[in-house]
Amino acid sequence: MFIHKEGRKAVLITFIVLLLLNALTGCLLPNNIVDVIVLAVSVILFVLMLNFYKKPKRVYDGDLLGYVNAPTDGKIVAIEKTFEKDFFKEDRIQISIFMSFFNAHSNWVPVTGKVTHYSHQKGNFFAAYLPKSSHENERSNIIIETPDGEKVLTRQIAGAVARRIVTYVKEGESYHIGDPLGFIKLGSRMDIFLPLDSEILVQMGDEVRSNETLLARLPQKAIHNYP
Repeated sequence: MFIHKEGRKAVLITFIVLLLLNALTGCLLPNNIVDVIVLAVSVILFVLMLNFYKKPKRVYDGDLLGYVNAPTDGKIVAIEKTFEKDFFKEDRIQISIFMSFFNAHSNWVPVTGKVTHYSHQKGNFFAAYLPKSSHENERSNIIIETPDGEKVLTRQIAGAVARRIVTYVKEGESYHIGDPLGFIKLGSRMDIFLPLDSEILVQMGDEVRSNETLLARLPQKAIHNYP
């Protein structure tokens, strides 16, 4: 398992704290049920921490032009037609993925293309599964234009607990589907805004995996490297 660079320090500190706590408990309460309970809870907490900060080693073969990658692990909580008022000023299909504490929080580029816009907006920290979090929470906006001219908006959205959004992609640079996009710490959400005539390949409630699940097929003819 690979640990994401955003979590290496947190994992190390957690390991040291839990190690010292268990050593202290073992000295003060040797052969005691409390010692066993503390050890069991420590193992569970550390495993959850490793899962949260893991960096899935999944890659696509080729650029998969015409397809949209799930940019994070999580659950589909919205597939709906919505008016995207901030950038496109038109109706779009919005797909939203909610990341719980049990999901890896690495974020990945959804489509091959060039980043034509990046911005970060401050906001509230409502629970990420709520629809209003898409417009009212702190968020980063990334628009990528594909080689065929389709524009896809991706939003990294902070949740009730998450207080840090990290974005690696830069405006004006080109990226391949599945390239590292960023990281959101603790419970959070990602939204994708697609052209109305895109073919949606997932359903409400689906559990998706980044760099493995394809969310949609864009309305274009040039589709490569997919069986």
